[in-house]
Order: sequence, then structure tokens, then C-alpha cells
Amino acid sequence: MNETIRFLLLLLGTLGAGLIAGLFFIFSNTIMKSFDRLPSASAILAMQAINIVIINPLFMTVFFGTAAICLALLAASLGWNMPGALCILLGSLIYLIGSIGVTMVCNVPLNNRMAALPETAPATAWADYSAPWTRWNHVRAVASLLTAALFVTALWQD
Repeated sequence: MNETIRFLLLLLGTLGAGLIAGLFFIFSNTIMKSFDRLPSASAILAMQAINIVIINPLFMTVFFGTAAICLALLAASLGWNMPGALCILLGSLIYLIGSIGVTMVCNVPLNNRMAALPETAPATAWADYSAPWTRWNHVRAVASLLTAALFVTALWQD
């Protein structure tokens, strides 16, 4: 892989993973805790709205664009002939499994169930959603942050 392309992919991958880590962090640290203080019906309506609004071109580009960068870097790192190959390999796998995989397998199914809740959902519906969703979101935040840290480390190994 050309060094300039490798550098640009690592830089963009670092920025993308960092942005996603920040998004997931703010949800775990602030948004979900704020929603937990609301009446269940209000929290459900707010999260339903977020789950619609977040599916937008900018978010999708950063979230899945970072995954595409990870795939490209992963393929390039398998030859082990580039500086920081181990950090690139680990960072890419962590993002793909811990951010994309967890989102698709854990958070999206919870979001789909949340979307189907009626306005008259029982008061326990929010707690049943919030606790597991937030636990999986912690995993996504840590995975994305680790990816950014590993990519920065790979950049330093030039």
C-alpha cells in the first residue's frame, strides 16, 4: 500500500472512530441518563425520534465509511509489511466487531423493538430497553475509542 494512502486512511479512520466514540460516549454518559429521569412515555418518544433522525447521510458516512476504511486497512495489514500492522489489524477488527457488529446484533434489534412500542407502552418498557441498550453502547464506545488509539499508535510507528 502506498504510504500516502496508508497515512490518509489511518488519519480518516482515526477521525471517524473518534467521532463515533464521542457519539457513543455522550449517549452513555449523558443522553441515556437524562432519559432515565423522564417519565417512561417521554423517554420512549424521545428515543424513537433520535432513532429516526440519526439515520442520515452524515452519520451513515462516518459510521460505515470508517468501517470501509477499516476493511481496507485490515486487508493491507495482513501482509505484515507495513509499519504498525498489528495496531492496524487490531484496531480494524475491534471497530468492525465492537462498533459495527454490536450495533447490528444488539442495539439495532433493541431500537426496532422500541420503534414498535405504542404510546401506551407499560411504564417498565423504558427500563427494559435502556439498561441493555446502554450496556451495549458502552461496548461500542470503548471499541471505537480503542480503534482510534490503535490507529494513532500505528501513525506514530512510521
